[in-house]
Amino acid sequence: MTTYQLRAANPAKTRADAVVVGVLQQEKGAQLAPGAEEVGKAYGRKLRPLLASLGVTGKAGEVHKVPTGGALSSPLLVLVGLGRDTDQVAVRRAAGSAARAVTNAASVAIALPADSAELVRAVTEGYALGGYTFTTYKQDTQQSAQQAAPGTVTVLSAIARKDAAAEAFELAQVLADAVATARDWVNTPPGDLRPPAFADAVSEAARAASKGRGKATVKVTVHDEEQLAELGCGGILGVGCGSDAPPRLVELTYSPRGAKTHLALVGKGITFDSGGLSIKPAASMTDMKCDMAGAAAVVQATLAIAALKLPVRVSTFVPMAENMISGSATRPGDVLRMYGGRTVEVMNTDAEGRLVLADALVRATETDPDVILDVATLTGHMVLALGDRVGGVMGSDDVVADVLGAGAAAGESHWHMPLPDQITERVRASKIADLLQHDWVRWGGGLYAGAFLREFTDGRPWAHLDIAGPAFHTGTGYGHVTTGGTGFSVTTLVEYARTLAARV
Repeated sequence: MTTYQLRAANPAKTRADAVVVGVLQQEKGAQLAPGAEEVGKAYGRKLRPLLASLGVTGKAGEVHKVPTGGALSSPLLVLVGLGRDTDQVAVRRAAGSAARAVTNAASVAIALPADSAELVRAVTEGYALGGYTFTTYKQDTQQSAQQAAPGTVTVLSAIARKDAAAEAFELAQVLADAVATARDWVNTPPGDLRPPAFADAVSEAARAASKGRGKATVKVTVHDEEQLAELGCGGILGVGCGSDAPPRLVELTYSPRGAKTHLALVGKGITFDSGGLSIKPAASMTDMKCDMAGAAAVVQATLAIAALKLPVRVSTFVPMAENMISGSATRPGDVLRMYGGRTVEVMNTDAEGRLVLADALVRATETDPDVILDVATLTGHMVLALGDRVGGVMGSDDVVADVLGAGAAAGESHWHMPLPDQITERVRASKIADLLQHDWVRWGGGLYAGAFLREFTDGRPWAHLDIAGPAFHTGTGYGHVTTGGTGFSVTTLVEYARTLAARV
């Protein structure tokens, strides 16, 4: 297990197996970034020709490893490109790239730009997440991966002794642990994390987070299929009825003393999505274990908020179901009665996420929150609109603005999407039920899903985060993002809660 420490020390004289410094891309050639000044002095006039001979440009994500030959106390110098910026986004990504490049080093010192609390957080968080691996199912590599991880990572910062830096350093470690666990859940094969097992995993995580002296308590309630029927959660039951693994609704509550604001979180927990009777093409199912990424995000954000002891009450609702095919599966044309009594005509069983979220959103409104945020890998339309690295946000304008601000501070990219009146008209166009779940119109499908969800928010301040694109990364790692589940939106949600706490 890697231990992190924060120190104010000279990177040129720090004894570690590897020392990491940043390189900036400049018109006159690459140059060392702030934080690496002492390394530059140690090399003197040899530095510029060295960078040139290695072909170092400073381009973001570029990594070069150089034996120091005694020029530094460390035997290995790792040069990582920042691009043209030294903001927290660039630094976080550079730290992540460095983490994947440095292997089999028992100790690593990082001298990236870290002269503010925000940058200390970015360095720490980026390195921890960039080095993430999921090896649970790889017998031959699990032990070697653990051995390759450094025993000690030292973040070097001139402000290391300041309280703000220490707080940011601790925050980064809490966030990195939360994101890593969310990634673990998303990466777990769907046959091993069906709704009952996922509910058990969430319950165990909440119990573990609440154990120990001084730990904040997170209460958990799990509703099984019989209780869901008694409650009248027709959306969750309608999606889950085609599977022999029954659905669940998990509710978490964090209620600190003195909390003056109340945040409700709702996360989509479809543990596998075949599309139901509106079946997906085979190739489109391969990554559908990630359809519970919203659920993983809101649970881990809740536990992180509790670990940080933020003075914000949090009520979290996680509907879980497996969308499968059988003789008992919901059919296109069926009408479901949702929690709260409204009826929905189902037109496409592959648009199932909005059905489970609807029940949970109504449950959330009954706790009388000040604001509701829901998170879901909801629509392919959003991926077409924004690509695979940006999430869409829609809802109440002021809440959306705050979410975008939180995302910027957390280093996650979101974009404001509209909810025009004509979309609402489409949602209410069913001839036999209160609402129409889907209408097969190609245009604005992501907005349609958001407008459908809004019908269940009781007019409260609300935002919907569609993370279908950035929740799962199928390519090679970039920055602090690794292959597979990304944990996207965990840090945005926690940052949003921090913003709420700062206002009271």
